[in-house]
Amino acid sequence: MQIQKNFNIRSYNTFGISASVSDFVSFNDVQSLVTILREHHTRPVYILGGGSNVLFTKDYEGLLLHNDLKGIKVLKEDEKYYYVKVAAGEPWHSFVTYCVDQGYGGLENLSLIPGLAGASPMQNIGAYGVEIKDVFYELEAISIQDQRLHVFSNADCQFGYRQSIFKTELKGQFVILSVTYRLLKKPALHLEYGAIREELEKAGAAHPTIKDVSDAVIRIRQSKLPDPERIGNAGSFFKNPTIAVTQFEKIKSAHPALPGYPLPGDATHIKVAAGYLIEACGWKGYREGDAGVHTRQALVLVNYGQATGSEIFALSQRIIDSVAQKFEITLEREVNII
Repeated sequence: MQIQKNFNIRSYNTFGISASVSDFVSFNDVQSLVTILREHHTRPVYILGGGSNVLFTKDYEGLLLHNDLKGIKVLKEDEKYYYVKVAAGEPWHSFVTYCVDQGYGGLENLSLIPGLAGASPMQNIGAYGVEIKDVFYELEAISIQDQRLHVFSNADCQFGYRQSIFKTELKGQFVILSVTYRLLKKPALHLEYGAIREELEKAGAAHPTIKDVSDAVIRIRQSKLPDPERIGNAGSFFKNPTIAVTQFEKIKSAHPALPGYPLPGDATHIKVAAGYLIEACGWKGYREGDAGVHTRQALVLVNYGQATGSEIFALSQRIIDSVAQKFEITLEREVNII
């Protein structure tokens, strides 16, 4: 395992941002990881998975560890569930496809999300009415400081909307090694969010399977979101904000098309679509140099080729300011900023 000096990270982040890291190393076994952490744990350390949720606005002065751990296996099963363990370096969509093909239910709505499996619990990824917390069982992680193995339960992770303990009080303190999901033997389909049911009807799936749902989600995402292989992006750049119902009703009276999503157990607040707010401020399709807002999805900021991370960040701030001025709502970035 060789450390590479002054390494250009462009091919390791889906925005395609050119930035240099002082030291870069990719690990594919736990012992190698432990060795490198023992030697470098006093330095700034950043763990990089698929690079699909990060924006490099500057060079990184520290050690960047690329997680390349691989492997999928069923740990156990009971009457209702399969407990499927996936190594953190497995591509997320490949893992979802594997589970769908095996008939393990619960992840199908999360198809085609970029990144690696290890990042999935960090921000409680979600799509089309399903979040990681709904199917998460436990994860294994190593402390960067003392290299001890820890097991985190669902409760330990303190999941919230695009949030977990690994983005708050334990941020930057652990390397996730594997994640175990509790998946249904008899799938319970989630079809009400977005256009899934409509897409299934188009496909003639009168009695849909998890494979049908996965395929429908893939078609929807491909129709709306740019392929990072063609246009640099990190998917949704902003979180959908939560606001008071009274504020939502006031805004909706002037913007009847504003989507709102009720929050379970909270009748006083509602989640609204950040993409709608951004588009209503006129940003959809905007471009300045090579930094822009996608033409089909205002929630996605893009790099058309040679944009810098600082240019994309500056654009995101202008969007935040304009939404705050027009709607009195402060958007929050979902993407990690370096």
